[in-house]
Amino acid sequence: MSGATITEGRLGLMLTELRLPTIKRLAAHLCAQSDHEGWPGQRLLEALFEHEMAEREQRRIERHRAESGLSPDKRLSSFDFAAVPDVSKAQVMALAEAHEWLDRGSNLLLFGPPGVGKSHLVCGLGHALVEAGRRVLFTRCSDLVQRLQAARRDLRLPQEMTKLDRFDLLILDDLSYVRRDQAETSVLFELIAERYERRSLAITANTPFSQWGEVFVEPAMTLAAVDRLVHHATILEMNVQSYRRRQAAAEPAARKGRAVASATP
Repeated sequence: MSGATITEGRLGLMLTELRLPTIKRLAAHLCAQSDHEGWPGQRLLEALFEHEMAEREQRRIERHRAESGLSPDKRLSSFDFAAVPDVSKAQVMALAEAHEWLDRGSNLLLFGPPGVGKSHLVCGLGHALVEAGRRVLFTRCSDLVQRLQAARRDLRLPQEMTKLDRFDLLILDDLSYVRRDQAETSVLFELIAERYERRSLAITANTPFSQWGEVFVEPAMTLAAVDRLVHHATILEMNVQSYRRRQAAAEPAARKGRAVASATP
């Protein structure tokens, strides 16, 4: 069979039936190369299956990235670690590269005022984990709480929890904006309790633990939620001036510099 017809005949049909699209696409080229260079059969098979496995893994990563909800432009490579000196870049990169904390169901908690880059940092970490083959879901905490409330009303909360259980890391952004409401905070607490020591959570919050009484209705629920979250957790404090304020403060100086430069003969 010639290289031109190899993917059009019986072999092509079999590869389609077996769902091996990469091998089907490359078979003619690699078989021709094998004939020309005298490859042993094992080398040809290895080459075909290596390409199939590599492209299958890439497709899987792209599917997981699409379902993750992560902002595509918020990567660790574009995060300004120099602007947040209390956050160790080495520590963050270790979380991105070594995944034992996910296997243990450990958590990541990021605290700081609005605009300091909490969402950017946790999104960047999420992208790194997706590229490493992990499943991640990024969502505003208030949006997820409403989703869980709706599931409870429809008597399908256990099924919704099972769906979330597929994700190695669930990122809850802006916990501080959850309304102090019995129904909302009870489903949030159930989620925290359900994932405790099994699946990891990453939570960003503008307020410290001492103010979480504004989120959870009952003091006992607040204490129980915090206790579960911090038991196995990495905590990152990002108490710096917001990026937008730094940019606003720098703009007058930049304008003055431009004016001086333009006035210089």
